[in-house]
Amino acid sequence: MLGVVAHHTPVAASEIAQTATALSSLTEAVAILAARGRAIDVKTLRNLTYQFAAQARFAQQSLQFTLTDTVAGKRCAVSVDGGRIRIRTTKRGRKTSKKRNRFNADWREPKLLHIWLLNAEGKICREFSPWIDGTLNGPDEVFMLLAHYLRALNITAADQVIFIADGAPWIWNRIPALINNLKLDPAKVHLIVDFYHAVGHLNVIAQLCKRWPEKRRRQWVSRLRGYLLTGKISEVVAAVHDISRGRNGKLIARERHYFENNIDKMQYATATKNHLPIGSGPMESAIRRVINLRMKGNGIFWLEENAEAMIMLRSYYKAGRWNDLVLLAIAVTGNSQ
Repeated sequence: MLGVVAHHTPVAASEIAQTATALSSLTEAVAILAARGRAIDVKTLRNLTYQFAAQARFAQQSLQFTLTDTVAGKRCAVSVDGGRIRIRTTKRGRKTSKKRNRFNADWREPKLLHIWLLNAEGKICREFSPWIDGTLNGPDEVFMLLAHYLRALNITAADQVIFIADGAPWIWNRIPALINNLKLDPAKVHLIVDFYHAVGHLNVIAQLCKRWPEKRRRQWVSRLRGYLLTGKISEVVAAVHDISRGRNGKLIARERHYFENNIDKMQYATATKNHLPIGSGPMESAIRRVINLRMKGNGIFWLEENAEAMIMLRSYYKAGRWNDLVLLAIAVTGNSQ
């Protein structure tokens, strides 16, 4: 139960877990807590922090999950994306000379969801704290988690729902089923591929044209970028088709398919006219703040279960939702008494 670990009360457990979540390492958290008069060793800190997360996730999944927030009558933006961290797994075979297990540290892609509100001008509504969460358990799991949040936020009553993400097939292949399962009104739904990812693909194509001088590459990208912004998507596809030949023709054709497959989600002129975002900046920011600044770096490896816990902790902390996480964790204690 929350508050039992190392004889800490729920309030103390929350403070300790929050410190471990906010800082760059558990060792740093121990030092900061000691300066505050809370002496605790790294092992106890680790156990308490991850138990705190486990209780919150258990409450979320097994108890009646309700949110005080609602997106009814609002413009709601929804995004999903992946980051990168390294997961530590024990190698088979002999140990090191110091009798330690050898290990692999393979890259894994945690998936994050991000839900935020937009104002009438299409800007982020700062009065509403976003919802961020994630998992290491793959695309299907994060979309189940996303559906969980959207139902709790009464998404069917939203004025508009904007799904915006990069062009990854694992995202867009699952969104139609999500829309159907949530029974969203198609007239209220907008699908947008991040404009800046699209421009990135134009740069890839230009770099594949090895014989072009750099000035021609820049001019070509600039011209097609203008086509994207003004709704001339067919001109973009035609321009890419015209250069889909030569040594890198197949690679350029593959990039052309990216635009062909996402024409309906690249109506940037219409989106701008209707004060809808064309970039998924908040999602990119979430990946950086939740994952990159705490969980990714040289020499940083995670056990899978600890990474799963830290993803949830960092998501709520960086979204300004720590009190909501505390309520979830306490719900387990209250329910078990």
